[in-house]
Amino acid sequence: MSGHSRRRFLHYAALTSMATAMTTDAETLAGSGGPENADPKLEAAQDKSSRKFTMDLRTGSIGVGGDQLRQIELAAAHGFESVNAEGEFLVRLPSSERREMPEILKSKGLVWGAAGLTVEFRRDETTFADSLKPFTEIAQALKESGVTRVGTWLMPFHQEMPYVANFRQHARRLRECSKIMQDHGLRFGMEYVGPKTLWASSRHSFIHSMVETKELIAEIGLDNVGIVLDSWHWYTAHESLSDLLSLKASDVVACDLNDAPSGKEIDQQIDSQRELPMATGVIDLKGFLGALIEIGYDGPVRAEPFNAALNAMDDDQATAATATAMKSAFSLVDGDISPGSKPER
Repeated sequence: MSGHSRRRFLHYAALTSMATAMTTDAETLAGSGGPENADPKLEAAQDKSSRKFTMDLRTGSIGVGGDQLRQIELAAAHGFESVNAEGEFLVRLPSSERREMPEILKSKGLVWGAAGLTVEFRRDETTFADSLKPFTEIAQALKESGVTRVGTWLMPFHQEMPYVANFRQHARRLRECSKIMQDHGLRFGMEYVGPKTLWASSRHSFIHSMVETKELIAEIGLDNVGIVLDSWHWYTAHESLSDLLSLKASDVVACDLNDAPSGKEIDQQIDSQRELPMATGVIDLKGFLGALIEIGYDGPVRAEPFNAALNAMDDDQATAATATAMKSAFSLVDGDISPGSKPER
């Protein structure tokens, strides 16, 4: 490496991976709630299984800024096990530096989580085509950097396009993206958005459940395409543990873990008003995580609370609060996780 990139890589490589002390604000925001009506079958599965998924940091989901290197620094400092990949950062690195990324992560006790899809497939055809042009290069950069997972979310409505036309457009466009990812050894996941307050807010509702997402996956017809799960959308879609257990590990590309505000009916929940895991106990996170263990899911699990109180914190406080909440949730299925500890993988 050379210049500024070399100096930054050397700086981050020198950091320790010990977690910083958690602030009182972080502990308060993380909460300690959790439902107690776990499925006995899942409890039995947990007794004989250990988790394979990682505690992942995606800073943009918790209101924390910074480039890829800053994200790696924060993930290592606060005891995370994987970190979000930024394709648009990695594509600007020389190929030789990309190939060094897995070793840099390993030195910090980290692995890659997932990258976001950089193609704009939700808008007009010209915008889609223009954003698709650089994607092959980005996919190559992700491959060279050791990234294997890419995810995106599906808008659950359209102002003008009815369901079937929108479904066909999504299948066609995302098939093109998926072929490029398949050629570069990348798995691709799609996240359905569950709240009724969102999918019923426009003239034409669209995909907002697991079964509908499975239909889109079948229509795309490529074996590298799967689902991005989210406990929030699973809850707001009125889905069950049986829905989760209908999946195989290979069906799930990435996963978000969130709790919901108390005092609201499911169909009253607002997508932009969520809570960190374990903050309220409204969502059955023990059952949700237990199902992931049961199916053998081995990818990233990250928080995406869209929470005003969290966003108001500085970067270290927000990351610490998120780490506290995630460790509390993970302890439901694999015992207490002390700062800096890692699962055997």
